[in-house]
This record gives sequence, structure tokens and C-alpha cells, in this order.
Amino acid sequence: MRILITGGAGFIGSHLTEKLLEMDHEVFVIDNLWTGKLANLSGIRNAKRLHLVVDTILNESVMNELTFKVDHIYHLAAAVGVKNIMDHPVETLDINVKGTETVLRLANRFKKKVLIASTSEIYGKHIEHSLSEDDNRVMGTVKKRRWAYACSKTLDEFLALAYHDEKKLPVVITRLFNTVGPRQTGQYGMVLPNFVQSALLGKPISVFGDGNQSRSFTHVQDVIDALVKLMAEPKAEGDVFNVGNDHEVTIKDLAQKVKEMTGSKSEIEYVPYEKAYGPGFEDMERRCPNIEKVRKLIGFEPKHGLEAIIQSVIDYFKA
Repeated sequence: MRILITGGAGFIGSHLTEKLLEMDHEVFVIDNLWTGKLANLSGIRNAKRLHLVVDTILNESVMNELTFKVDHIYHLAAAVGVKNIMDHPVETLDINVKGTETVLRLANRFKKKVLIASTSEIYGKHIEHSLSEDDNRVMGTVKKRRWAYACSKTLDEFLALAYHDEKKLPVVITRLFNTVGPRQTGQYGMVLPNFVQSALLGKPISVFGDGNQSRSFTHVQDVIDALVKLMAEPKAEGDVFNVGNDHEVTIKDLAQKVKEMTGSKSEIEYVPYEKAYGPGFEDMERRCPNIEKVRKLIGFEPKHGLEAIIQSVIDYFKA
């Protein structure tokens, strides 16, 4: 099968590219290298079934040609990272909204199946329970830039489902919850690689806010396995699935665990959100998925616990 991955040189995309090549697919990657890196594909750059295009998904002529060639599309290209989104709001909305519209419109032109990588951010400020796919969203004011990413990805989901309902385009939507692992960098505000790098270098481990906010972290290999199985499952078409780990940890406990596992003498420092991201920043107090739906459909079960996830990141940065 011939498969297109948008954002295929990124953290998640590069792992997916490797997985699909291992499955003997022919893989086409398009990436503008904004947050992706050629180094992420260094181990497979010479693979005969890999075709790499360095360009933006907003280039319609290039995307038209790629879409025509392939059977399936994994749409992972997006602006990512809280810091990146706060610093580049125009680019965030541009690539997330216009980019996804381009992917869906061209996929519909040639009737090619699409998997959309969405995000847990679309749930907003829920704190009362683990998050299910049909839960209402709780968004902050439009004056707080923090919510631009969540709203752009929400529009992506609406658009994908509209194409499925009206045009009968086969689409699958996945909401990813804090995917982590080797190749993820802390450059754009990703918490775990930042913690690990600081701990290994003996620098202060910076926890934003009071550290009581909780997250659930999922190893990238668990996420990739779920994406591939969902793409292959006809019953997933026209639906939305949480993909994540349903075990929570507070950020301050995560920092302590990283410190212990690295044997670091780094101090854990608490940094006000205003200092990190500017005045008026809002964060989510809790983000934990209900994964019963994806578990029931494809038998999804995260194989990596928190310590294994942290260790994989430690090993990556040590290497």
C-alpha cells in the first residue's frame, strides 16, 4: 500500500514512518521542517520505499500530486507545543485550519482514506472526570491565546466529520493525550524532555504553576500501534477516539520521579505561568482520557508504564 504522512519528519510522524516501512508499505512524507527534523529520519533515509518531500501542506499542487499517488493519508502536520503556539498564533491557526482543509479537500477529490491526529486540548478546562469522546468542551475566552490551538483542532474535527457525513469520505479522528518518547524535544514546551534534559545537566527542573496539575503520558510506540490499527478498522470511520494512557501523575510528582531516576541533584523550582508564558495564561488542571471506546474496538492497551516511558526518554538524551 502507498501511504502519505503529513508531518512525517516530526516526533510522532518519524516513528509512524518507520512502522509503516517495517510493514512493507511505500511511504511518502511531506514536512516543512518547522518542528520536524531530517535527523528524525536518519535511520531510514536510504530506504527504497521512502519518498521525502520538504514542503508545506499548504502547497496545493504538491499535495494534489501526493494525494493522487497514495491509498491512505495520516495527517499529523500541525503547529505543536504550548510555547510555539503562544509565540506564533498566526502560523498556528494557518497550518492547523488551512492545512487540514487542504488535506481533506484533496482527499475527497480522489476519495482517499484519512486519519486526522487531533488532541486532548480540545476538551479544554474539564477537571471533574476522565474525558470521554462525547463530553462537552469547556473553553476559555478568545482573548487568551492559549485556547487558539484547541479551537483550531476542534474545527479540524468538525470539518473531517462534515466531509464524512456529506461527502462520504472515509475519515478517522484520534485525540492524542501527551504522547512522549525518544526524539521529542523540549524546545516547544514539552514537559518530560525538558525535565529530563535539566536533570541530566544538573540544571533546575522548572515546574510551571504549583505543580498540582495532572497529566497522563503515553509512549509514542503505543500511540503508533493504535493509529495503524484504527486506520485498518472500517468500523472506526466517521468516529472519534481517545488515544492515551489512563494513569495520571501530577507535574510535581513527575519532576520528582525524573530526578530520582536520573540520580540528579537538580533543584525543583516553581515558576509562575506569567513568567513562562506571559500574563493571563490559563492551563488545564487535569487531562486524563477514558479509553474504553478504543479498547473495545481494537483492543488498545498501553504497554508502557510511567517509569518505562521516563527511562526511554532518559536513554535517548544520554545517547
